[in-house]
Amino acid sequence: MIIRDAVPEDAQFILNLIIELAVYEKAPDEVIANIEDIRTSLFGDNPVSFCKIAEVEGEMAGFAIWFLNYSTWLGKPGIYLEDLFVKPEFRGSGIGLGLMKSLADICLTRGYERFQWWVLDWNETAIDFYKSIGAQPMAEWTVFRLSGEALVNFAKKPNK
Repeated sequence: MIIRDAVPEDAQFILNLIIELAVYEKAPDEVIANIEDIRTSLFGDNPVSFCKIAEVEGEMAGFAIWFLNYSTWLGKPGIYLEDLFVKPEFRGSGIGLGLMKSLADICLTRGYERFQWWVLDWNETAIDFYKSIGAQPMAEWTVFRLSGEALVNFAKKPNK
């Protein structure tokens, strides 16, 4: 297995896996990203996210997409893992572990003190995997999100 940084030629593979992940997470209709979005966000002049690719014998087997976040309490950046996905035929062979370790290594090399992500409550396989590597659930936190029409309405709402 080889873990490497994604390159622009990987954009279609990355998009294909994003779609495959959405199907797995029971939300296939929610993917609106296109190839140009992937190229711009990962490989543009000012990338906002990064990607590691796992290969097995020359075949792309999985990916991890991440970006920097920031802890005001630590005064340091960290890594937020947006997506980790391994193609079904490669699961159980250490690819997810390899991708996670590659991001943990970035944290250590760069002096980042946090590496975090979300996982769907029903994804017991992923939860068990994350616990097996020493990750702790952040049960006392509730995730909030503004998106779509709610985001637009809030942004345009006058201050009072």
